[in-house]
Amino acid sequence: HIIGGKWKIPIIWSLGVKPMRYGELKRTFPKITHKMLTQQLRDMEKDEMINRKVYSQVPPKVEYSLTLLGKSVLPVIEMFIEWGKEYRKVFE
Repeated sequence: HIIGGKWKIPIIWSLGVKPMRYGELKRTFPKITHKMLTQQLRDMEKDEMINRKVYSQVPPKVEYSLTLLGKSVLPVIEMFIEWGKEYRKVFE
């Protein structure tokens, strides 16, 4: 549940590179719908995987970043990426 689904792992990986605004995430994943991106971000915020920081300025600015819990998942994701590279030939 916490990192399940199609979009959570890619979102976490992207936020591991740098904090991002909603629009940056949407451009990074053009195939995700606005509704799905919003839902995934809310779920991960509720699960304490990401922080949502609202800046009091005009126009409003909201930035998403990983919490310590979110950062703790990055090595696991990296291991899956390396495993995929290693065994890609088996699945082709």
